[in-house]
Amino acid sequence: MMRVTTIGFTQKGAERFFALLGEARVRRVVDVRLRPESQLSGYAKGRDLAFFLQRLLGVHYRHEPLLAPSPEILTAYKNRKAMSWTEYERRFLELMAERRIERRLRPEDFEDACLLCSEHLPHRCHRRLVAEYLRDCWRIPMRLEHLK
Repeated sequence: MMRVTTIGFTQKGAERFFALLGEARVRRVVDVRLRPESQLSGYAKGRDLAFFLQRLLGVHYRHEPLLAPSPEILTAYKNRKAMSWTEYERRFLELMAERRIERRLRPEDFEDACLLCSEHLPHRCHRRLVAEYLRDCWRIPMRLEHLK
């Protein structure tokens, strides 16, 4: 059974964040953020995060823009009056289908991987949608665990 974890860095200090990844024995982090270089990312800023993951845990980092929402969808959702979570979820699922991510990515790239985003909890985060979408498209047994 394939094991995939997810994590959000918000509301976690660096010590907790890296401890969770280490305890979960993650081998690679797949960054599904639209803008991994945002100043708001702190220790989770793309280039820095790749260095820290490799140096502290021996974990490979990869930013995968195919798994990020479009700027239009993300902006509309962040302005809660413009788009509800239900609408965001529907549009993001359509975007993944349109991008055909299940054909452009390989299941083996996600074995012992952790999908990274900023949201603290997964219930309203696209990293959960990505994992569930790929599991359903690939029709493979997947144990999905959200690191908190």
